[in-house]
Amino acid sequence: MPGHTDVVVIGAGSSGLNAAHRLRQLGKTVTVIEARGRIGGRAYTDTTTFGFPFDRGCAWLHKADDNPYTPLAKQWGYTLQEHDTALEGLYFRGAEAPDEMRKLSARIEAGLDERIAKAGRKKDVAASTAMKKRSRVDEAVATFHGPMSSAVDLDELSAKDYLTIGTDVPPNFLIKEGYGSLVARFGKDIPVSLNTPARRIRYGGPGVQVETGEGTLTAKACIITSSTGVLAAEKIRFDPPLPPWKEDAVAGLPMGLLAKIPLQFSKPEFRYKAFEDVLRENIGKRDIYFLCWPFHLNLLVGFVGGDFAWELSAAGEAEAVDFGRNAARSVFGSGVDQYFVKGSFTKWASDPWALGAYAAAIPGSAGAREALRRPLAERVFFAGEACAPRWTQTCGGAALSGIETAELVASVVK
Repeated sequence: MPGHTDVVVIGAGSSGLNAAHRLRQLGKTVTVIEARGRIGGRAYTDTTTFGFPFDRGCAWLHKADDNPYTPLAKQWGYTLQEHDTALEGLYFRGAEAPDEMRKLSARIEAGLDERIAKAGRKKDVAASTAMKKRSRVDEAVATFHGPMSSAVDLDELSAKDYLTIGTDVPPNFLIKEGYGSLVARFGKDIPVSLNTPARRIRYGGPGVQVETGEGTLTAKACIITSSTGVLAAEKIRFDPPLPPWKEDAVAGLPMGLLAKIPLQFSKPEFRYKAFEDVLRENIGKRDIYFLCWPFHLNLLVGFVGGDFAWELSAAGEAEAVDFGRNAARSVFGSGVDQYFVKGSFTKWASDPWALGAYAAAIPGSAGAREALRRPLAERVFFAGEACAPRWTQTCGGAALSGIETAELVASVVK
């Protein structure tokens, strides 16, 4: 690590890598430090667990017609499959809902989306206030809008913030080779100091000093791309301390959780076809969504979100896999057991450098994203999915945040 640089970028995820890339284009010297032993952050493609690429973090390339990763994926020959959730299967406590109920859910979903947006334009209330009924179908729809999309239950989500969330912005594509591998390839030529977490940032005098276990970096400015979970846990100390308005912004954007329970089978594509979607509703919000056989692989990818995802994360991987297998039996029949190979569970809740999946504003804190974006003393800047100017909660939004923050920094750092 050089002792002095124009800008220190903290975090080598999607936002940090894009910030560093843009700063270098603008002629600035940049040092990137990363707490993990790899780049990519919450974009991570695992190729060892199942013998083929599996995205443990972000998987959907949202808003593909404007996403900065889309042209790279096409240029490098990645395999893209358009996928917008259509819900081919809907189950209530193991019983399949009739077609008319599944079609009703699609109509209710469109109406709920409009009501949440309308409520958010008027007042910063909980998104759950937009629910008029509490039927089984309404609850199923709420599962998609809350835990499965926003990573929090609707009663914990600001209706006004809901208007900024970009997790359901078509066109959406899945990537056979893995979204994480795409981000890692983008960042492979950017020098990064791995296993180097920032411990303290001093910004009271001219420039900034970033203290790490490998020494102290001095720079004209720094860009922090750490999650709000990391900031809330005070894994990075500030001198002087963060002002109250910045602490309020962090507190107003707690991390939500969307976790995956991938289940591998020896026989692919039974009961449902590749890329079809199934939602299984259960008592107590113990719901799971299955993406069936992506790219014709012998894999069911189960998703759990919100409060229940935190509950399963606390219980541990073995219990999470058992839950996923039980849910698979209720949808596909007990015969699936003879084909079961292995299961896994994503552990973003306990990852010390994530502490969740992505940030969601609590009711009353819709202005927290704008406050989080505001720099400190024109020297300490913030970027990431929580700060995204559009398509928040997405990898593409994090990239845009890094690019735009880099341009802002370059305009003030001479």
